[in-house]
Amino acid sequence: METIKKEQRTNNDQSTSARGTMEGARRATGIVPLAGASAGHVISSAPDPEVPEKKPRRKFTAKYKLRILAEADACSQPGQLGALLRREGLYSSNLTTWRKQKAQGILQAMAPKKRGRKLKQKNPLADRVAQLEKENRRLQDKLKKAETIIEVQKKISEILGINQNPEDSERSS
Repeated sequence: METIKKEQRTNNDQSTSARGTMEGARRATGIVPLAGASAGHVISSAPDPEVPEKKPRRKFTAKYKLRILAEADACSQPGQLGALLRREGLYSSNLTTWRKQKAQGILQAMAPKKRGRKLKQKNPLADRVAQLEKENRRLQDKLKKAETIIEVQKKISEILGINQNPEDSERSS
C-alpha cells in the first residue's frame, strides 16, 4: 500500500509543479503559469520586444557654458572640479572645448543660430532688370502685331492689284 501511495504522490507533485505551484520544487526562471489553465499549459514570459528610446543629444546654451566655466574657474580645492563635472554630467573635454571657444572669442558662435537657408542679399538692380524685361516683352508683342498688320496689308494689295510702293510707279512712268 505504501508503494502505491508514493507513486501517486510523485505524480501529483509533477502535475502541480507543471501548473506553476511551488510544492517541493523550484520553478524554472521565466515560466509563468497560465491562470485557470489545465496542467499542461505553461507560458514562458519573453523579454519586452520594444527597444528603449535613445536619449536625445544635449544642447548647451552659451549662457550655460559660460556659467559652468565660471564655476570651474572658481574651483580651488582638489576634487571640486570632478564633483562639478559629475553633478552636471559633463566630461573634462567639454570644459577644454568651451575654454578654447571662449579664448578665440567665439561667444557669438556659442549662441544658438537660426537654422535653415541663409537669406540672400537682394541685388539692387533686380527691380530695374525686371522692369526692363517687362517693357521688352511688351515691345516685342507690339512689334509682332505690327508685322502681322503689314503682312495682311501686303496680301490685300496683291489681291486688289494695288501697287504697294508709289515711288516705284512714278519712276517707271
